[in-house]
Amino acid sequence: MARRTLILLEGHRSIGPMYLKEARGLGLNPITLSADPTEYDYLAAEGVDVIQVDTENLGALIDECSHLRAKHDIAGITGFTTLDESLYATVGKLCRHFDLPGPNPASIERCCDKFAQRQLLAQTGVPMPDYRLAASATDVERYAAEIGLPVVVKPAAGTGSSGVRLCRSVNELAEHTTYLLSRKHTWKSLPRILVEEFAQGPFYGADIMGNEVVGIGTADFASPPHFIFRECTYPAPLTDDAHKRIADVSLACLQALGLDWGPTSIEFRWTKRGPVVIEVNPRLSGGTNPQRVQLAYGVDLVAEHIKVVIGEEWNLRRSRSDVAATRYLIPDRDGTLDWIDGGSRAAAVPGVAEVKLYVEPKKTIARNGDYLDAIGHVIAASPSLARTEATLERAVDLISWSIAPSPTEQEKPEAPHLSAPAQVPPAKR
Repeated sequence: MARRTLILLEGHRSIGPMYLKEARGLGLNPITLSADPTEYDYLAAEGVDVIQVDTENLGALIDECSHLRAKHDIAGITGFTTLDESLYATVGKLCRHFDLPGPNPASIERCCDKFAQRQLLAQTGVPMPDYRLAASATDVERYAAEIGLPVVVKPAAGTGSSGVRLCRSVNELAEHTTYLLSRKHTWKSLPRILVEEFAQGPFYGADIMGNEVVGIGTADFASPPHFIFRECTYPAPLTDDAHKRIADVSLACLQALGLDWGPTSIEFRWTKRGPVVIEVNPRLSGGTNPQRVQLAYGVDLVAEHIKVVIGEEWNLRRSRSDVAATRYLIPDRDGTLDWIDGGSRAAAVPGVAEVKLYVEPKKTIARNGDYLDAIGHVIAASPSLARTEATLERAVDLISWSIAPSPTEQEKPEAPHLSAPAQVPPAKR
């Protein structure tokens, strides 16, 4: 009898290993299709079957999956990648070709185009920041003047905060526009830039499976002008009314975008108008978010997503009510990592669920203002927000590092600790 197999397109540094583990736990044989398997270190470490194929070529993927189906019982197809969400549309097209459960590819494509997404949300009255679509430096300058500084300038497609920057002055605006329109930023098509009003207020993220809001988390960021998560907490300490308002807007987003299958993550800022939508992502949130949800609620989003993919009954019922938080370790300079220490001591602190360091000594540190800037994380959980925060602070204080500055930079004092948290809105603690 052919073994039940889960096809995974590409990979992901943080959640990729989770999918392998949960797939095997459900009795599935995971096989990864990737254009460059060497990009994901965990594939070799986990001993996964990997096939190299052009994952941007739908015909090549159909051919490869057809060959696999001759020897395997393909139970489902899904995938993930760090910077190109269009892969999810490809997943949907493959699922339709092979008559497997999957997302609507047209809905995914519209959602991955952030301008098209904004237009659809606007048609149904979903609250959003003011926005414009620019194709040139002249457009960016004009639209920023119309909206008023500060503005957020970002590519109209992409993820991982790549190319996203807060521009507070004309000089910052010109500098970032030059960067986006240069070869330093990778475009898969002609440059399309969103210029958006900076929605000021605390950040929230809603996790959804199908049409059910699993929960809502909160986060603050490292120093501007970039949007790099510094600390993320789950669940957010919201009042019942604030939670309902975010959940209601979340469901309105799903209806407007035609997203009613599988996972969705929606980002908000709580402004004077209440919750405004920053971005809708037609996928599971990456990073350590699935771990926080599991630690806080006992809900395994990865395992439940796989069940959705293979057409089995899924369950989002909570089995606990704790508070989980992640602190990301963010360096304050470029250079070469001399040493990093304290990970094992931090992991031994009661209440710490995980300590992971992404880098080793002698690695070059080159910050680019996106999620890859982090060099590690610490996750803690407990029955209360205060206790979780105290545990996290104690553990992070045990980790330190030294970065030798680049020869062209002046020496700066080392700063192994992170910036202060942002203010949190109406909440019950």
